[in-house]
Amino acid sequence: MEIRHLIYFKTVAEELHFGRAAERLFMSQPPLSRQIKDLEDELGVILFFRTNKRVELTEAGKYFLEEVVEILQNLEHSKTITKQIHNNISGEFKLGYISSTPKQMLATVLKQIQQKFPYLRVSLFETSTQKQKAALENGKLDLGIMRAPIYASELLVTPLFEDPMVIAGSTEVDFKNINFFNENFISFNQKYASEYHRLTINTCNRMGFEPKIVHQSNSMSSILELVSQGLGLAVVPASTIKQYPHLKLKILKLDDVDSKTEVILVSNIKSKNSALAEFIQCIQKEYLKFNKG
Repeated sequence: MEIRHLIYFKTVAEELHFGRAAERLFMSQPPLSRQIKDLEDELGVILFFRTNKRVELTEAGKYFLEEVVEILQNLEHSKTITKQIHNNISGEFKLGYISSTPKQMLATVLKQIQQKFPYLRVSLFETSTQKQKAALENGKLDLGIMRAPIYASELLVTPLFEDPMVIAGSTEVDFKNINFFNENFISFNQKYASEYHRLTINTCNRMGFEPKIVHQSNSMSSILELVSQGLGLAVVPASTIKQYPHLKLKILKLDDVDSKTEVILVSNIKSKNSALAEFIQCIQKEYLKFNKG
């Protein structure tokens, strides 16, 4: 018994007509009838009742059809897994991202990847740009969503978008009459996200004051939560405000064209993970939708 015998039998069982089954199989009817007869002889059973007017499955044939369907499905499943293992699209994909990454966008990307690569396990790591850079260099991450600049010859940078900085405050803040010298500020921890911390200070310096940073956090959501509670102001990327519509926030747009940050995708140029290109494409597409929304 060969796989082709099972396929021939299943096709006849589905059509209950040898002529139509032969057409589906791109063969003539007599050889198909012989193959089914050979299968019946090997099994020692009758699979079909045949008359001049119709073809019906016997009870044995009905049982055998259920088994054949399961066998062929398992075979296809095994072929798919084997191919994905060969193409390195199974196992684990490690994705890093900064805390300001839109979680809804991230969830959409993961759903698309799961449909494309159902046997790929994705591990997520929310961490700073600096830690992502080190992990990429050491082969502990496959791809990172982070903020520029990144300086490393072995890392490949794919731009996503430029994000203007704004000053966020609670709804009680009066930006028209505010004296920034007297205001408390909230920022990322300097050791955790040094470039972002520096961007906050430089933005305030260009506005003519030194920020009085009284609270520091390692999470954008925590920073904005503290801001909404009136504990201080924060220099944040404009895109982050859209992610937290439930928070009571007010923003001040800045005229300074240099007060901006760039979100980038970073991978190691030596990476051989076959899912990498699909991840980059999906993330680029979803970020474009997010920024247009």
